[in-house]
Amino acid sequence: FIFALKTERIMIKDILDIAGIAGEIIRNGFGKNFQIEFKTNEKNLVTEIDKKAEKAILDFISKKYPAHNILTEESGEYKKDSDYLWVIDPIDGTTNFAHGLPIFSISIGVMKKDEIIAGVVYDVMQNVFYSAEKGSGSFANENKINVSDNNKLGLGVLVTGFPYNIAENPDNAFERFETLTKKARAVRRLGSAAIDFCYVARGVFDGFWEVSLQPWDLCAGKLLVEEAGGIVTDFSGNEIDIFSPQILASNKKIHQQMIDGLKV
Repeated sequence: FIFALKTERIMIKDILDIAGIAGEIIRNGFGKNFQIEFKTNEKNLVTEIDKKAEKAILDFISKKYPAHNILTEESGEYKKDSDYLWVIDPIDGTTNFAHGLPIFSISIGVMKKDEIIAGVVYDVMQNVFYSAEKGSGSFANENKINVSDNNKLGLGVLVTGFPYNIAENPDNAFERFETLTKKARAVRRLGSAAIDFCYVARGVFDGFWEVSLQPWDLCAGKLLVEEAGGIVTDFSGNEIDIFSPQILASNKKIHQQMIDGLKV
């Protein structure tokens, strides 16, 4: 047990290190000319910088943790016989990155069996590393962070995002957005779900909801919110895993009010 704890403590340092290396690749590519491709549709982009950053992360893992499983946004799944799974988004907020908007992040979560044990989200342009280990709290660089104390939805500032197929209005996304926009003080949309989780964890936002996120969008962020004293469920308050189609993260105190506001 002590050996396992030590191994996972070393792991969080490694995650921070590789996030920094990939961040340098992304920062150097920001605002430059680079190739852009479409994935599922014209709203769903991938750039050559995404691929370069992902390759740097994968190369690191293959050398340091060659037996571990990996799930990444751009190159898919690498299955091996391991209890550990790395869940990686090399650039969360690719549309922002591609258009010169400096709000994007690297998200790396690590699971052991079905439990998220470590997560790092690197806000590249702000140069802030958000990190959490299971049972050890959440941090922005070296500073411990906590969710907000606000207990009134009407005083709350929330954040959300829309999926790439928003034109189809999946899961009544527009209706839910309208209702919570009317109930809260304000609703923002930044374009990086991983950063949205971080801002809930540090008390900037009181709550965050979204539909149709992918595992790499939420794995690290979920742990960050929970270790900062918050809660992450589906829209009915049920426990979720990294494949959940609904995500509701909050400071706990306005969680039920948000659940009520999300009913359609």
